[in-house]
Amino acid sequence: MVRELKITPIKNGTVIDHIGNGLALEVLRIIGIKELDKDSTVSIALHVRSGKIGWKDMVKVENMELSPRKVNAIALLAPTATISIIRDYRVQEKRSVDLPERIFGIVKCPNPSCISNQSEPVESQFHVLRRGPVVLSCAYCERQVDEFLKHLA
Repeated sequence: MVRELKITPIKNGTVIDHIGNGLALEVLRIIGIKELDKDSTVSIALHVRSGKIGWKDMVKVENMELSPRKVNAIALLAPTATISIIRDYRVQEKRSVDLPERIFGIVKCPNPSCISNQSEPVESQFHVLRRGPVVLSCAYCERQVDEFLKHLA
């Protein structure tokens, strides 16, 4: 007997689907779960079968729509993710994440001597050198980054 667990629908909010297996909690950290209204429902599905990517995670957050910066951060971590905007229990918009050519303020440069890590009022900035797997280059010191989790701002 196969049992199914259903996740409660949300009236308004965002569904982030097709997240790589094991990355849902990092996605929650990116979207800032502490900023949510205490009455908002948050659903997390970990290690779910997917015909598209094998195994996936999913995050459903009520009463939140993501800023472009947060979508870009998710694209770094989960390039196969899709984002659905829900309004009045219906999908109003669904799109795949798309990594831009330049990333601003999302990743901290690992070079402690980089100007973006000094007391100067500059925001971190990276060029996307490669998309699969993602490799970035700091616009200021040219340090390359391919490990993002420990460098997310």
